[in-house]
Amino acid sequence: MGRPEYPKDMREFRRKFATDEACREYLVQSRWLDGFVCPQCSAKAAWLNKRRHLFECQECGRQTSPTAGTVMHRSHLPIQEWFWAAYLVATHTPGISALQLQRQLGIASYDTAWHLLHRLRKAMVNDQRTQLSGLVEADETHIGGPAKGKSGRGVAAAKHKTLVVGAVEVLTYMDDSGKRRERAGRLRLQVIKDASETSIGAFIQGKVEPGSRIRTDGWRGYSDTALVDYKHTVRIVGAPTRAHKQAPHIHRVFSNLKTWLAGTHHGVEPKYLQSYLDEHVFRFNRRNTPMAAFQTLLGISCQKTPLELRKLKRPESTR
Repeated sequence: MGRPEYPKDMREFRRKFATDEACREYLVQSRWLDGFVCPQCSAKAAWLNKRRHLFECQECGRQTSPTAGTVMHRSHLPIQEWFWAAYLVATHTPGISALQLQRQLGIASYDTAWHLLHRLRKAMVNDQRTQLSGLVEADETHIGGPAKGKSGRGVAAAKHKTLVVGAVEVLTYMDDSGKRRERAGRLRLQVIKDASETSIGAFIQGKVEPGSRIRTDGWRGYSDTALVDYKHTVRIVGAPTRAHKQAPHIHRVFSNLKTWLAGTHHGVEPKYLQSYLDEHVFRFNRRNTPMAAFQTLLGISCQKTPLELRKLKRPESTR
């Protein structure tokens, strides 16, 4: 049947998801594109218990909730609240903090809103996503926060920094005057321990398709060993103030990332930083289709197990 249509604006969203039942139906269509499949025996024949909102398999008798095995599993929040949260996170360009989400949805507990956001961030990483390819610009930056045990590129001298490496596809096009231009494509970001060839090599190999061309500033971490399966193009930076000119796309990403972390979230604890990077990547890669991003987030969330609150310890400073 294919995925159901996603709402094109807030008016359509309100009309389409006015009840919990409408949300559940949409989730079922998004999760089982060709109809319900029993997670235990893979049978397709089942009847729906509308009172308990469960599918019961006609072969093995297993009862399955549409939210079972997803980030929404065993949540005390109504499914309509989840849909609103996913919509706000996916479509709001500057992102949304836990405090803002609490106010927007009228959630009684700040901790509930904070945990909800972290569950959604977990759902933003598609484990089957393809690697970057073509021309890829790569570099690292420092994000504020303690960085115990980290070293490389000045991290040792800056005691309150965390090292983040990034890679972004560089796409070319012709403008109206026939001049060749570049623009950013897809993005990947990751916290790394140091800027050594081992750490950088592992990141590149995990995020970029072999044979691609990697454009860097010549830092020794991007060695022949680290980039053995890639074509390496070096742009010597010289003065640090020229870095944004030699690698404009990844440096624009870093600038926007830091502005977002400081402006929307007022800083982030290092142990939670990767989940915020995942959110930034998710929204950056879907910046031209934010409404479709809502449906994508729901689709990925159906492939993720829930993130338990006991595994998270919220710092008081995030209030």
